[in-house]
Amino acid sequence: MSIQVEQVRKNFGDFVAVDNVNLSINSGELTALLGPSGSGKTTLLRLIAGLEQTDSGRIIFHGEDISHQHVSERGVGFVFQHYALFKNMTVFENVAFGLTVKPRKFRPNAAEIKKRVDRLLQLVQLDWTADRYPSQLSGGQRQRIALARALAVEPKVLLLDEPFGALDAKVRAELRRWLRRLHDEIHVTSVFVTHDQEEALEVADRIVVMNKGRIEQDGTPEEVYDNPANPFVYEFLGTVNLFHARVRHGDTLINADTQDKPASAEEVALPGFAYVRPHEIDVLHQAEEDAIAATLELITVVGPTVRLELQTAISDRVVHVELNKEQFKKLGLAAAQQVFLKPRYSRVFLGEGI
Repeated sequence: MSIQVEQVRKNFGDFVAVDNVNLSINSGELTALLGPSGSGKTTLLRLIAGLEQTDSGRIIFHGEDISHQHVSERGVGFVFQHYALFKNMTVFENVAFGLTVKPRKFRPNAAEIKKRVDRLLQLVQLDWTADRYPSQLSGGQRQRIALARALAVEPKVLLLDEPFGALDAKVRAELRRWLRRLHDEIHVTSVFVTHDQEEALEVADRIVVMNKGRIEQDGTPEEVYDNPANPFVYEFLGTVNLFHARVRHGDTLINADTQDKPASAEEVALPGFAYVRPHEIDVLHQAEEDAIAATLELITVVGPTVRLELQTAISDRVVHVELNKEQFKKLGLAAAQQVFLKPRYSRVFLGEGI
């Protein structure tokens, strides 16, 4: 089931939540709507579901305009952050609920309902919980049951709003890997909202980065992370270092003296910022051409990664560098040590993110 969003706009009073958004989602794709709070990602999901109505524009499912259809007519399954399971029903009854409340002419018989629920509980690896109540399950188990309930009605589209937001870090990591495997089995067109960059990069086929009601970039996880379209995407997707830069004749001078005057009119230098990921910086003991002198201020070991914070003489910004333990040991670094930094790769944006 493909989804087309065409020039969709949604206001809440004077606040523009979704600002003339265009988006195309392919059939069977797992798409992440990623962005900070207030970026419009949840509103867009609710518009696709039919829980909110558009002020203008169209939403199309597989060529059919469903913009004015009620949520009950759209054939979507919805999974909320806080499970929304019925506390007084068993796990089996929760999963079966959407089937039992269908109009009589569309409602499967009891044997078919049992068969479908049993199959779904096996799919989410919780068939042994059928007779238990939600209060007897862990948070991760409850979220899997919520997903099974959404799938029971055989939705055309599966929508998930911060599905793992209420869980601790370890359970989140386990469930997102599980969701990826599950999606590869069922191939239902799915859209999930998250503000967790790692979650989106790990789980999604495609990432849509949103900000202030608009789409900043749309692409595969690799495209969005490796080739950010603008400074917002670069800074939102992981830690990044900013260095003052000047561009002359296509060459970039990182952290060049910002008061430096070009020798002639032909050598006008355009000011901007160079964006460099922490793992894209080499730490050197000896000065080299284009290397930046720095003082190592803080060393933090996080599992297999060593994170360094350094201060340069030409900027008040802290520079973040990431090394693996083997690199760190070879360098023999210590706090307060004088070193030199040399970016291996940078992306330069001039003026308004050009």
